[in-house]
Amino acid sequence: MAVVPVLWSVSMAIALSSLVEEANRYLQTAGFSDYCPNGLQVEGRPQVKRIVSGVTASQALLDAAVAAQADVVLVHHGYFWKGEDACITGIKQRRLKTLLSHDISLLAYHLPLDVHPEVGNNVQLARQLGIQIEGELEAGNPRTVGLIGSLPEALSLSDFALRVQQVLGREPLVVAGPQQVRRIGWCTGGGQGYIEQAIAAGVDLYLTGEASEQTFHSARENGIAFIAAGHHATERYGVQALGDYLARRFALEHIFIDCPNPI
Repeated sequence: MAVVPVLWSVSMAIALSSLVEEANRYLQTAGFSDYCPNGLQVEGRPQVKRIVSGVTASQALLDAAVAAQADVVLVHHGYFWKGEDACITGIKQRRLKTLLSHDISLLAYHLPLDVHPEVGNNVQLARQLGIQIEGELEAGNPRTVGLIGSLPEALSLSDFALRVQQVLGREPLVVAGPQQVRRIGWCTGGGQGYIEQAIAAGVDLYLTGEASEQTFHSARENGIAFIAAGHHATERYGVQALGDYLARRFALEHIFIDCPNPI
């Protein structure tokens, strides 16, 4: 479990409502129709000094947040997804009990955090991998969950795959295509369904977090390379950047905790 603490000068307490209002404003949550509620999902104590962020509000992250004496847990993958069983049983009961018994709030942002132009998952991944952003995966649609860009100079597919492995800390799944790649489309997380848009945009390589059986055939039969680099691994940078932004904005303490996930 990796822990990255960030302390902005002397931390001070602010109202939970102020933190939520600013996060919602910054991410423009009102403009999204999503698969889960964005914003405050579980309300804890009314004052905030310390934020713990992570990709998913798993029990491991919650336990680490309790140990870190967090006031707020900030995540990309929260709770209350469309279509899930509404009963508070099993892991849902245990997770909610952990938050409520320790008076910790849960803030979660899904699609708004994917597409944000500064702290978004896709923008942050591009910065990590040295990809120069050129535009949306679907031109003219700012709500597209995916981007198009280029490397400063062409790299062999093997060299770029090695870069991905070194940056993300795990070996990616690679489907061979052109030996040299420069123009890249990408979508963090489970974005394999956007490969057709990437093909239409004329990329050499499409990168996302996961792969499905059809992804292989789409890449191979259209002559592009494909990399699946991990759902969790590709999405660890957006929530960390959002936590840093909120910490700077309100002089709070922010601790990013990465709970390893091989998927």
